[in-house]
Amino acid sequence: MPGKYIVALDAGTTSSRAILVDEHGKIIDKTQNEFSQYFPIPGWVEHDPREIWESQLKAYKELLTSRNLDPTEIHAIGITNQRETVILWDRESGEPVHRAIVWQDRRTADLCEDLKSKGHEATFRDKTGLIVDAYFSGTKIKWILDKHPEIRESAESGNIMFGTVDSWLMYNLSGGKSHVTDITNASRTLLFNIHTQEWDNELLEILEIPPAILPEVLESSGLLAETDPELTGVSIPITGCAGDQQSALFGQLCLNKGMVKNTYGTGCFTILNTGDMAVISKNGLLSTIAWKINGKISYALEGSVFVAGALVQWLRDELKIIEKASDIEDLALSAKDNGGITLIPALSGLAAPYWDPYARGGIFGLTRGSNRAHIARAALEAIALRTMEVVNAMKEDSGVDIRELRVDGGASNNDLLMQIQSDLLEIKVTRPAETESTALGAAYLAGLGSGFWNGIEDLNGLWESERIFEPGTETDREKIIYYWKKGIEASRGWTE
Repeated sequence: MPGKYIVALDAGTTSSRAILVDEHGKIIDKTQNEFSQYFPIPGWVEHDPREIWESQLKAYKELLTSRNLDPTEIHAIGITNQRETVILWDRESGEPVHRAIVWQDRRTADLCEDLKSKGHEATFRDKTGLIVDAYFSGTKIKWILDKHPEIRESAESGNIMFGTVDSWLMYNLSGGKSHVTDITNASRTLLFNIHTQEWDNELLEILEIPPAILPEVLESSGLLAETDPELTGVSIPITGCAGDQQSALFGQLCLNKGMVKNTYGTGCFTILNTGDMAVISKNGLLSTIAWKINGKISYALEGSVFVAGALVQWLRDELKIIEKASDIEDLALSAKDNGGITLIPALSGLAAPYWDPYARGGIFGLTRGSNRAHIARAALEAIALRTMEVVNAMKEDSGVDIRELRVDGGASNNDLLMQIQSDLLEIKVTRPAETESTALGAAYLAGLGSGFWNGIEDLNGLWESERIFEPGTETDREKIIYYWKKGIEASRGWTE
């Protein structure tokens, strides 16, 4: 078998990473390069597409150099990426025609409200599984075309190409030969019908987007593109691709209906595998495509929490009750309970299942006896409670009996938080031996699509848990939830 390793390219929101994975599914090495963030006016977030590409290529080359690898030792490449970010480029020159508009960017909020006022919200939800929100790609594309008539004219004549970050990287890696995306990234654009699995003409007409700019949609595992030998020494197949959260779900090997993972990062992203059934949520969740492999599609329900690790950073940087983020566990353990405190972490409003941008954070139940240890413990409870709300919404929407939560992300290394999570959900919480689930997902998809691994059975043999947290420690669960609900109601609509 040619090639001893899989390389996963992890194209994140602030950095480009390259990860080397061996046949045992172990991460051997990784490199990382940060790139610039642009904030032209409040609420706008942009990237330079050339810098994304150059930093990603540099990370790949540095990875090979650091291990003194020959390019022939790379069996295949997998890609995972920040989702929803929009890049438009010229078909002839291959040069970007506008800065990338990042998923965090809110410039199209008014456009989204206009679409809702015209009665389009149900159409988008039923076809895409998404809500009409500035988060997604479609309105960002429309904004560029509307604000720049010369770009629209060029797009309508077939001279503009659109892609999310995965498409942009595969276009450049292939030397401009491939204009493709995978089905998970397509499902986050507001333009893709997740039931017919095609770009949707009605949605394109509503947003006035020319179909000619769209990439070909391919499966998540299998041959998507091949690299240009002038860039990578030899031609290497790109055989796996998925948006970051779907990639993490695959990396956690949540391959069966009812399996769910939660990533504890700056925010929390919880995804439930719903099998071959697309569940349209009645509880503020998003229905999305988990992946498509060998003609078989899997769907998922996704719930986002804006503030998780960011809450710990706020306690460190603004309240200054800890010196470093990792201090919060010991501080919280120094209190036997939360001292009657409930902390609502709505520092950026509330996402799923509320979607209330007017909510604001609060600390309730303070007395003269309250101290920073109580606040620290209440903060960890708040992160777990927000995840509990999303998981409960998933149960209600899907009818699935969820028995295990697989976890990853930086804050998943906090043992107290994981135990609180298990107690509140009353299910086991499993932390894997390797918590780089997003990169591993891209590697697994690429290895599966290239024959590096023979099948799903091989992959299941690679995954191992590091620790399982079981519910049952002494905690006043009902009381915590009762006061949490009171706090949520008090915080909602605060700025209206």
